[in-house]
This record gives sequence, C-alpha cells and structure tokens, in this order.
Amino acid sequence: QVQLVESGGGLVQAGGSLRLSCAASERPFTMGWFRQAPGKEREFLAAITRAATNTHYADSAKDRFKISRDNFKNTIYLQMGNLKPEDTAVYYCAATAGYTTPSVSSGAYAYWGQGTQVTVST
Repeated sequence: QVQLVESGGGLVQAGGSLRLSCAASERPFTMGWFRQAPGKEREFLAAITRAATNTHYADSAKDRFKISRDNFKNTIYLQMGNLKPEDTAVYYCAATAGYTTPSVSSGAYAYWGQGTQVTVST
C-alpha cells in the first residue's frame, strides 16, 4: 500500500506561482496530478513515469504547469505558474500499482493522496 502526502497548496494571487509536492512512502510507478474544483469532476493535469522518461499533460496544464520527480526522495512535484482564479481546486497526486504509460484516467491510479487546497485570488 503506497501512501501519498501532498503539500505546498495555499492562497496565491492571480499571476503567481506555487510548487506542489507529493511524498510517497515508497518508490511508486507512474504518478500523476489531478484537481477537483467544487461542483466539477476530477480533472487530469499531468503524469510522469517512474524513470521520468515520459510525461503527459492535459491541454489546460501544458503551458503553465510542469511535473517532475525526485526518485531519491520518492517525491513528485507540480510547478504551477501564471495561476488563474479558475485554477482554484483541491489538487491530488496519484500513483499506479504497476508500470503504465502516463494515463489521463483516474481509474488507472490505485493510490491517492488526501489533497491540498489551492486558492487563486483576483
């Protein structure tokens, strides 16, 4: 059972930046970031394979967000820039149970963190 703990969320003004972190209890396989705004479905943002050789981004994230991982620390990151009020959501990291290519489907991920709130003010 892989445990994931996100951190780095908070309140930021529009145009600002945040870096989210997700620490895993062991080295996971493919990992991803999702977000869920109130009243909306969970949305895929980005994913990265275990060796960080392959990444995939949602169209909404590819120009402003960057996913990375540090396997020595069993941690992935989501660097977010030029944040907008519509980026306000709870951000979740997730991990697959085995090797897969980066997947946009939440069903591909077996393990989830508890989420971290990101609020972008005008």
